[in-house]
Amino acid sequence: MRENDMLEKEEIFSKVLRAGRRTYFFDVRATKADDYYITITESKKFTEEDGSFHFKKHKIYLYKEDFSAFAEILEEMTSYVLNHKGEEVISERHQKDFKKEYSSEKSESQRSSFTDIDFDDI
Repeated sequence: MRENDMLEKEEIFSKVLRAGRRTYFFDVRATKADDYYITITESKKFTEEDGSFHFKKHKIYLYKEDFSAFAEILEEMTSYVLNHKGEEVISERHQKDFKKEYSSEKSESQRSSFTDIDFDDI
């Protein structure tokens, strides 16, 4: 079999999720025995100071015998996060419009923590 035929046979179905600097690739692939499994690849872009860039990739192989347990745990974990923290993204790193607010005034507790003394009173 030619190399192109092997590549076409290996990748059966694909989806891509772009999420900022990260891209997730979900691929259905075939084993040599023509059974299917899933790969999930995270690709993250890193930019160097000179403007060049490179990608770091991490891959998970998920086989049919683990689908049910994987899906069950993934659902449990995502539900836990959403139930405890909601859907709003609170990480400043992930919010494009995040602006840190700085207060120039001292808070009431900071003001009352010292006594203003006039040296003429001594």
